[in-house]
This record gives sequence, structure tokens and C-alpha cells, in this order.
Amino acid sequence: MSSLLTLSRAARLVGVTRGALQKKIKDGELTTFEGMVQPGELLRVYPQARLEDNALLEKLTELKDGAFARRLRERILPDPEVLAVRVAELGRELAESQDELMRYRAASHELETRLQALIAQLPAAARPLAEAVRDHFREQLLQVDTEAGHHQLAVRESFMRVMVAHVQVVPSQREFFVEGSDNLLDAALRSGLALNYGCSNGNCGLCKARVVTGQVKKVRNHDYVLSEAEKHDGMVLMCCNTAVTDCVIEAEEAGSAQEIPLQQIATRVKSIDRLAPDLVRLHVQTPRTRRLRFLAGQYVTLQTGETPAVDYPIASCPCDDRNLQFHIHRMPDNPFAEYVLDNLKNGDTVQLLGPRGDFVLNEDSPRALVFIAWDTGFAPIKSLIEHAMALDVAESIHLYWLSDSAHGHYLANQCRSWSDALDNFHFTAVSLPDAAASDPDRMRSEIERVVHDHPGLREFDFYVAGSGTLLDSAHEVFIRHGLPDNQLNLGYPR
Repeated sequence: MSSLLTLSRAARLVGVTRGALQKKIKDGELTTFEGMVQPGELLRVYPQARLEDNALLEKLTELKDGAFARRLRERILPDPEVLAVRVAELGRELAESQDELMRYRAASHELETRLQALIAQLPAAARPLAEAVRDHFREQLLQVDTEAGHHQLAVRESFMRVMVAHVQVVPSQREFFVEGSDNLLDAALRSGLALNYGCSNGNCGLCKARVVTGQVKKVRNHDYVLSEAEKHDGMVLMCCNTAVTDCVIEAEEAGSAQEIPLQQIATRVKSIDRLAPDLVRLHVQTPRTRRLRFLAGQYVTLQTGETPAVDYPIASCPCDDRNLQFHIHRMPDNPFAEYVLDNLKNGDTVQLLGPRGDFVLNEDSPRALVFIAWDTGFAPIKSLIEHAMALDVAESIHLYWLSDSAHGHYLANQCRSWSDALDNFHFTAVSLPDAAASDPDRMRSEIERVVHDHPGLREFDFYVAGSGTLLDSAHEVFIRHGLPDNQLNLGYPR
């Protein structure tokens, strides 16, 4: 086992979020060395960690015992060639470790022999001190570590290295894991990274990256032709290669919403799910070769049939850029919503233009996250929350969902499931009297409650989406309480 662990690998080994580790570091409970964690220090802080907690082992058990073995095998296990390389690499490291251990044992035996000879030559008065040193040395050599955690952690890391590959991206220093048959691009997107790409099918070449260290393997043929100079420099297409070993790659990432290109895509309706009497979740799917590149919290323009085009925030995570969700609420003077609720069918075409907007996550912020949504303002908030979960860096997440409608918390069960599954996620549903959306005093009162719940206001980033009254009230209250402007993000009035 390596002497130091990255935060991402350490978090996986003990089954916590990366944000939880960062909080331990910030609070002085966990010490690091140049951003890395020692295994012994990790087990000191998380002594309850056990091998049987490993989610990867649970997945392997599913492979052996489950009824969907073939599908799971394709999703979880790397191909045989990749597995063979990873096992061979572990075998090489094991042989080196055994050789080093033998040399340490020989040196220890030689040192004890010389100590014994030295004691025999010392005057009687000096022997007790030398014998105490010898006895301490023997105790250290013979001491058996009764805590099995160190051994379990080593076994767990070895198993993880066979099942998944760790990839670090430079210059951003972001990290992600490649599992099963995932290619580099899909694995990065699933982890919340905003890498540069276009067709995701090996045709455009926009997802080129340079392999700095480690080994990759082509898993898909591509039409885009890399020059000999690019091949010599280690350039590959991320959409067509997977990581065989732990890697460092040099790749472009979007640093802001302005770096995401405007795209026009003809999507197909996958499903229309009624969430409330006058509200549906519209699920559209892009072509395999025209996935939408966007940042969580952004919006697009939708148009179908003869209806005018309307802007809607995306309600799904960028980690699944082919399956897009929108929350469509029947509203006066909105023919598009009327058409979707009354006439649109599975398989129909919906034209999409976007993305736009800068209501996006500050991924470089170390602060905890607080989200405030009013009714369908939850749509962009949901995208942001799922993106934050994919990044796995937030110390904690708290969602306040306000509504004055009987069906305003239309996905409350999903929010409660997040709260049940994640220790660092908290959900507060706030039901208000009718017409509260247009009552500034009531809105300011609700924001004051949020401020009261988070007395260390500067330790949080706040994201607010919903009615115009809510946005105005949030800006007034938070700024009055001293929250810096760059920690308050206001979304779209709905």
C-alpha cells in the first residue's frame, strides 16, 4: 500500500465524502502532508472503518449472486486485459515490498547482533541502559498490531486499484475514478468535471487529452485522425480510451459558463411524468452523437409544434448529458406549457437551443452549500445539488424548499431520500400561506430564519431560485447581514 493517499482515494477507502475529509482537515482533526493523507492517520480518525463496508466488495458479491450478472459485469468489471495489467502491477509492487522486507529483516538481525556484542563489551554500570535499548528494539520487532485496520485498509486499497483507476487532471488538479468499462470522458462527466468535448463519439477530436503518466487503452475506434506528433506526445481521445492504471492527464476544462458553446439539438421525448395536477417532468433525450454540454443551473430554449419558444432551466445533472429533464408548469400565456401538458407524446421532437446563464456552482469554493428554492425554482436547484453530489466536495448541503401551494413540494420524496442516504444533506420543506410569493415581508422573514440556522454566514455559499420577490428579499437580507456578494447566487425568477 502506498505511504500517502489522495483525498479522493482516502474518502473512498473509509466510505465518507471528500468534503467530510476536508472538514476534518479544516478543524485540525486530520493532518495531511502536501494534501495527502497517511493511512495510519486516516484510521486514527476513522477507526470504525472495516473491510466489509467496502461498496466495491458489495458490488462483486452482486456479480456472484445477482440475477443480472452479465449486465453488472459489463458495468462494474474492467475488461480482462485491463484487469490483467492491474493485477500484474500489484504483483510487481508486492514483490518489491517483499524484497524490501527481507532486507529490513536482515538489517534488523545484524543490528541486534551488534547490540548484543556491544553490551558484552560495556562496563557493568553502562549495561542496563544498553540492555533497555536492546529490549525496546526487540519489543518493536515482535510487537503484533492487534488492530486489524491497517491490514484491512491495505487490502481494501489493493482491491480498489484492481477494480477502479484513479485519474488526476492537470492543471486543475481535479480527480475522478474510472470504473468498469467506462471511458475517460464518461467517467469524468459522471464525477461532475466539465471537460471539453463535442460529439463524444470519436468524430470531432474536441476531447483530446495528453497522458502525462499512467497507461490507457483504446476501447472504441474513432474517425478523428490524430497526427503522428500528437500520438508521440501522448494525445488520446477521452471518449475512446479508458484508464488501465492510475493516470495523470492534461485536459481542458470549462472554467466558466461563458466557455460552454451554444448548441442546437433536436431531442426526442422519452417520457412525460405528471408530478402535480398542473406540473409535469419532461424527459427528453439527445442523439447519441449530439449530447448537450452544459453546466448545472443553466437554462435552454425549448420549442415544439407551432408553439413559441420558451426558456426553461435544466433540472438534471450534467453527469448525464444525454438525458435532460425539465419541470413544466401550466401557466397563463404559456402555449408551450399547455401543449406539453395536453398534446405532447413520447417520441415527439423538441428543439433545444442552449445552454445559457451563469447561475452555476462555484466548484473552487471550500464552503458548505445552502440552497433555497420557491416552487419550480427547484428545477435549477436540483441540477446544482446533483452536480455538487457528483463532485463530492461539499462539506454539507442544506436545501430549503418554500411553497404556498398544496403541490409545491412535488419531489419532496426525492429530497427526503437524499437526506436519508447522505449524512451531510439536510432538507427543510417550508409550507407558507396562499399568496406568500408576492409578500416581501413574509419572504424576508423566511430568509431571516435561514440566516438564524447558519450563524457563521460567511462559511456558506447560498443559491436562491424562484419568485422575483424571493430573490429580492434574499439579496436584501443576506447583504444586510454581511454576506459577501460572491457568496450569494441568485437564479431565475419563475
